[in-house]
Amino acid sequence: MAVKGELFLGLDVGTQGTKALLVDADKRAVVARASFAYGLIEGLPPGAAEQHPHTWIEAIVAVVGQVFRRREGAKRRLAAIAVSGQQHGCVLLDARGSVLRPAKLWCDTSTAAEARELSERLGRRVPAGFTASKVLWTKRREPELWRHVARVMLPHDYVNFALTGEHAAECGDASGTGWFDAEARAYDSFALDAIDARLCRCIAPLAAPDAIVGTVSIEAAERFGLPRGVPVACGSGDNMLSAFGAGAVEPGIGVLSLGTSATISAPSSSYIADPAGLVAPFSDATGQWLPLLCVMNATGVLEELRAAFGMDHARLTELARAVEPGARGVLFAPYLVGERVPDLPNARGVGLDGLAPGSFAPGVLYRAALEGVALNLAWGLERMRALGLELGTLRVAGGAAKNELWLEILANALDARIERLEEAETAALGAALQAAWAVRRARGEKSDPRGLARLLVRRKGEVLRPRAELVRTYRHARLRYTTLVSTRFNLPR
Repeated sequence: MAVKGELFLGLDVGTQGTKALLVDADKRAVVARASFAYGLIEGLPPGAAEQHPHTWIEAIVAVVGQVFRRREGAKRRLAAIAVSGQQHGCVLLDARGSVLRPAKLWCDTSTAAEARELSERLGRRVPAGFTASKVLWTKRREPELWRHVARVMLPHDYVNFALTGEHAAECGDASGTGWFDAEARAYDSFALDAIDARLCRCIAPLAAPDAIVGTVSIEAAERFGLPRGVPVACGSGDNMLSAFGAGAVEPGIGVLSLGTSATISAPSSSYIADPAGLVAPFSDATGQWLPLLCVMNATGVLEELRAAFGMDHARLTELARAVEPGARGVLFAPYLVGERVPDLPNARGVGLDGLAPGSFAPGVLYRAALEGVALNLAWGLERMRALGLELGTLRVAGGAAKNELWLEILANALDARIERLEEAETAALGAALQAAWAVRRARGEKSDPRGLARLLVRRKGEVLRPRAELVRTYRHARLRYTTLVSTRFNLPR
């Protein structure tokens, strides 16, 4: 039987910080929110990107404290928790449950050689960002440490473990490991053996998308300041729960997430495979599939320009708006940290094309950067559409969704309607929605993710629609862009 006034806590453990939303599903409202920022470990070799899992635990302690400060009554109403986590990270634990080393993250490209080796061995593309290459890298480069590994987890699995003491996994996040068969929604035993014969014993069994994987333990209650015994839903990867929190749980509506990386994903009732492996055939957080495109270079490119010019993004955007579409002929292929689509993990220095006097003006370069990221996304979206995904509407998420100029550029470069959302923290909202779905199903109530999304996901502002003349402008620019990159890296056309 439904309980009125229940609250659901969604935690989003990301690369740049952790965010929390406390949601009252009956009132269709976020009643509290919090965030805690952090960064990567500094001083690592080129290509390496790591965080210590203890950082995430400290962040969760902080955001839970913020959410429930002066809300002791809210703790008594807390009905369930779910966790969204940055995908692909590799968390290694020993037999006692202690973390053995910092986690190598999705944006770590130091494992490119292992990714190439696995791709050849398995006969399918395994991106350097996926967990499989990080496990093989550890086995090869840190063999003494690898001997002590008893459990291999993804970031959100580790947070669930910290909350409940249970080791569980689920299909959405697991589909970004490299050892998962997304079509069958099961682990790929051949891939597991190709990495290490005992890896199959180090990973957790898969839970259903509406499963409760445990309850807040005595230790976790003391550590996090949460009520003991609160159900913890299985959670998922941030892309899966961002789609849930954006209401992209039905065909025709996709999600464009603009963060350190940028992704485009869309729900599908059937499995969609990309022969080149550039569009990941992920499972989603509701029992469907979520074909996803990820580019590594997004807001980080803009941040580099902000730092170089010593101006804030608002001022640079103002200057860029005064520059006509096409950035006065300047084309910026922004592969500063390698790229996943196209598959160029070690790419550097593609840089600028079409330079002329005046090209180094801040507004010109900032516009060229906005357009460069958009054109790279458009290149990938064209591939997604060719695979049969109908994507005429994209709901935008992430902090950069506030940049009106960039959204206008994206609407025309992607030839898609762009919708903004009232709640920008879509992954945390998706986690809260999944928590509500799971606990209600566990009680035998009728509940489905689509109904919850329709109730709690709200659009904001006007829809940004593509303009025919600008669509043509950016289509020509994309042809020039793809020619530049393909020629520079000898890619097939």
